[in-house]
Amino acid sequence: MTAILVTGFGPFPGAPYNPTTPLVRRLARLRRPMLADATIVAHVFPTSYAAVDRDLPELFARHKPDALLMFGLAVRARHIRIEQRARNALTIFPDVTSLAPQRHAIAPGAPRDLAMPAPTRRLLAATRSVHKPVTLSQDAGRYLCNYIAWRAAEAVAGHGGPRLAAFVHVPPVRRFARPRGANRRQLTVDDLVRAGEHLLIQMVAAARH
Repeated sequence: MTAILVTGFGPFPGAPYNPTTPLVRRLARLRRPMLADATIVAHVFPTSYAAVDRDLPELFARHKPDALLMFGLAVRARHIRIEQRARNALTIFPDVTSLAPQRHAIAPGAPRDLAMPAPTRRLLAATRSVHKPVTLSQDAGRYLCNYIAWRAAEAVAGHGGPRLAAFVHVPPVRRFARPRGANRRQLTVDDLVRAGEHLLIQMVAAARH
């Protein structure tokens, strides 16, 4: 049995609706032949540094996932972005608890970035196969999305977590059905779920091998 942890975030300052919350919950309910031997665990983090530091190691210890697929919202993005690197950097922008980091690096003295331990090009091809706008990215930002990506990559490298970890940024979505004549380039949660399904299948396949 292959176990995969799928995570998203709740709302945060400037983003009262985070589509990664319904996305990960719907992915956990998927029933597909290629996922038949997979245990899918969904978790939505409060958008805070303390929640990531508290919950991520606990999730690893409790579920012992073979792979981790993380989603986060990039409020200015127009495409789905598969992150290739996590940066050793922090922003002064506060989290949902009003905490603002007092340092500029996640791990002072550590490398400037860490490669995400994931088959990113296979994930890119999988998302393109469902005709969703997607690109590879080298910059995960400096907020909670980058922070959890760094912590996950760090755990994989230190053998304290899964063997694979991928981070995917999603753009803001249209929350309701597209009216006739609406901008078809703006994605919906349904679009994200279709893309996420293929990402999930690829991560499970990679974890099996």
